[in-house]
Amino acid sequence: MTAKFSRAARASLTVGTTFFLTYAFGQAVPAPPNLAPYQSYAEILAAAPATAWRTPDPQNVIYLEIPAGRVVIELAPHLAPDHVANIRTLVRENYFDGLAIVRSQDNYVVQWGEPVDTVPPKAMKTAKKNLPPEFERLLSPAEFGAFAFDRLPDVDGYAPQAGFASGFPAGRDPKRQAVWLAHCYGTIGVGRGGEVTSGSGASLYAVTGHAPRHLDRNITVVGRVLQGMPLLSVMPRGTKALGFYEKASEYAPIKSIRIAADVPLMERSELEVIRTDTPTFTRAVDALRNRGGDWFKVPAGHVELCNVPIAVRVKLAK
Repeated sequence: MTAKFSRAARASLTVGTTFFLTYAFGQAVPAPPNLAPYQSYAEILAAAPATAWRTPDPQNVIYLEIPAGRVVIELAPHLAPDHVANIRTLVRENYFDGLAIVRSQDNYVVQWGEPVDTVPPKAMKTAKKNLPPEFERLLSPAEFGAFAFDRLPDVDGYAPQAGFASGFPAGRDPKRQAVWLAHCYGTIGVGRGGEVTSGSGASLYAVTGHAPRHLDRNITVVGRVLQGMPLLSVMPRGTKALGFYEKASEYAPIKSIRIAADVPLMERSELEVIRTDTPTFTRAVDALRNRGGDWFKVPAGHVELCNVPIAVRVKLAK
């Protein structure tokens, strides 16, 4: 059986072997060639080929326009199809226009939609007011085997397996053939009350703090922020329970929410997202798992799902 050693262990063996041979034979013996220099996650992605990037489907991208600027969100119909369809309907019926960001809870979430105490609530047109939960997707054995999932080898405390479902951070349970989206920084979830059927997509939130993975499979997750997180994470904290704002004057108004496909080409945010199913991404994640260079002295040998950023860049001109 072939032994496997870490980079640090191999370096130590090289030094020890050289010392032994010098001591035994009285002369220096040329050491093996140096290991390849460490490349960081950012350096690996900077050199990634064009094929390592994908362009999101504009039908699955929405623009949240607030006074501070634009927040770009990619939806995940492959895991929450009913909620995503309802959100598209709400957007195209201009439901969100004139509503606001009503909550900013420190180290947790920013939430927008209709204020919880609005009486009567804002009327919907054809969108559904309530939907069955889509906390996870249960698949047939054949579907499960074919479902795109790029697994991390690292142990995850919240799922039997962790990785990326079509580019979104996710958990997976092979015994139950279940897949679900994870609550990482930038995740977009559907607000609900005590009843699991009380969510519709009319109230949405973005995770702005430490990943609250305990929410996984308790709330329907519909996507993630691609661009504009700083606009949300700096929102003033609300002082009511759960970070809701005390007064309407504290709300950040929503100018509009639009589906990218409905926006003229010249007004779109042209972005590319790193693919999670490529050797380039695998190398980049390993660089996070075993950080090197001059500063790090003890590589962790481990990486958490939510500590793997899914890089986004402005689409390069052809």
